[in-house]
Amino acid sequence: MKKFHKAFALLAVSTLLILAAGCNFFGNEVGKMKSALKGREAIIQTYDEESNIIDKIEGKSIDIGANGSFELKDSEGSTVQKSGVMSITVGGKTMMHVGSSLILNEKGLTNVFEEYAKTNDLESSSRSIPFVNKMVNSVKNLTTGQKLLILVRSQSGKPLATFVGNNVSYFTTDIDKSTGFLVDGKYLFIYRCDYTVYDLSLFN
Repeated sequence: MKKFHKAFALLAVSTLLILAAGCNFFGNEVGKMKSALKGREAIIQTYDEESNIIDKIEGKSIDIGANGSFELKDSEGSTVQKSGVMSITVGGKTMMHVGSSLILNEKGLTNVFEEYAKTNDLESSSRSIPFVNKMVNSVKNLTTGQKLLILVRSQSGKPLATFVGNNVSYFTTDIDKSTGFLVDGKYLFIYRCDYTVYDLSLFN
């Protein structure tokens, strides 16, 4: 019984250490993203449910975070629900955003979907050929040599952006319904979007 208690205690401590390390990693990545964007150019685009672009903002020194006024906290002051309202600063100018799909990508990350859309009539695409397969084959010059593909979709499931890279990792953020990505050293942030990460070899 003593051995069991000792093993259980060791497992509990190990789990707590892993969780703490994970929290530190996510916190560090959010901090790195904010630090990196302060001196670099990035593009912010919002989309409607049909994947149409509502607005496009480009700038340097972008800061993005949750508006803490909209967090839900319990009686002890602990956050029980993260804020879904974003506060964004672009070159010292501020904006707030909530609701519609938003993508922020650091300049240097190519939105493969935009390149594909330039040469293809999306409304008349043949439904007999899976959409991702057709896109990958159409933009071979942008996908050759890459390992992973991130397909981002609107809240109604319509494709709106695609990014590719060899090294892709993801992390949580302090904004509800959002995910941060690091794609070959460049930051990508998506809010209120569906997404799938594929191994590109699946489409060869």
